[in-house]
Amino acid sequence: MTTAGALAAALTVLRPHSAAASPAPATPGRAPTSDAARPEPPQRLVLPRPTGRYPIGTHTLRLVDRSRRDPWVSSRPFREFVIQIWYPAHRTTGGRRRAPWMTPAAARHFQNSGLLPTGYVLLPTTHATPGTPARPAGGRSPVILYSHGHGQHRSSSLSLVEDLASHGYVVVTIDHTYDAGQVEFPGGRVETYAMPELTPTLPPAEGQRIIGKAVRVRVADVGHTLAELERLIRCGSPGLPAGLRDVMDLTRTAMFGHSLGGATAAEAMCAGLPIAAGANLDGSLFGEVVTRGLDKPLLLLGADRPDDATWQDTWPHLRGWRRFLRLTGSEHFSFTDYETLLPQAAARLGATPEQIAAFLGPLEWRRSLAVQREALLAFFGLHLLGHPAPLLTGPTAPYPELVFRRPVGS
Repeated sequence: MTTAGALAAALTVLRPHSAAASPAPATPGRAPTSDAARPEPPQRLVLPRPTGRYPIGTHTLRLVDRSRRDPWVSSRPFREFVIQIWYPAHRTTGGRRRAPWMTPAAARHFQNSGLLPTGYVLLPTTHATPGTPARPAGGRSPVILYSHGHGQHRSSSLSLVEDLASHGYVVVTIDHTYDAGQVEFPGGRVETYAMPELTPTLPPAEGQRIIGKAVRVRVADVGHTLAELERLIRCGSPGLPAGLRDVMDLTRTAMFGHSLGGATAAEAMCAGLPIAAGANLDGSLFGEVVTRGLDKPLLLLGADRPDDATWQDTWPHLRGWRRFLRLTGSEHFSFTDYETLLPQAAARLGATPEQIAAFLGPLEWRRSLAVQREALLAFFGLHLLGHPAPLLTGPTAPYPELVFRRPVGS
């Protein structure tokens, strides 16, 4: 199932559905006369604390690629998107505010159309401070790119992103405009999803054509992001946090993504972009990588269901380090922040534990997140820092949820 299809199915189950769960309407200028008339307050959501020792800073940039028209909206004369950089930082004092999970205008659109609606929940803040000076984490930091799932947004897997940054990596999250559900640009302008709808009635060949195009567009976004990061390191930029250009080491660059973002990571490496290793979190593969394969390391970490056919087709063509893993008790959106936010919001949304488990799987969310974090730290530590990664050498007693679907070395 595509990201959009899975999300649409979940909306019918998890969106607040009963009068008892709905906020009571307020009468302007008139206070409630009883507790029964008082609206239930929204549930404040919280992101899990990162496990690393470094405080986190963040900085957002608008990127413009004037070498291509926008492929989804023909009236746009150039391609424009937003990236956000998450990095190890000096500890701040003076009560500086942490960055929001989503910017205000984008959050309003997201909450009006998603699983976490306004009036029921307050979206979380991050653990990152905007603009705080960067801190060398034992030298310059490897750079990891993140690409979101189809119809999602750059903060979709921030629980994983922040954890990597807290361990000393610089992580760059990309909003793929018109493929993302919403992207807010400086000044408050919001661009919303504008790809052709992938409906169940769409002929399979047409759906494949659209998704194939989306992956190519995303790969071009990744290439432009890398070029702009190189330019920032070389020339700097007004407003760039102090020290940030000095801590990024683009000679050690990797990438991961969820769903279509995972496919993007694999195809970007296949296309020859300077990415040393990639991790695909439950994304079917599209493009040249399926038949041409890779010489670079690729981690395939999937949900608990029958093996993806595109992974099976691609596996024989992976000539470098490779792992094909399944996370027992997980579902497609277990690799996003829904894994931690929806259980918090369940009661306020009127959703039962059974409904949440049907969407996210039966694996308890804290354990699911812990295993995912450890797997990514092991993978990037091995391929960017040269650290041993026993977690990825085969089944281990501490992590029985990770099932090796292909023997190591096969």
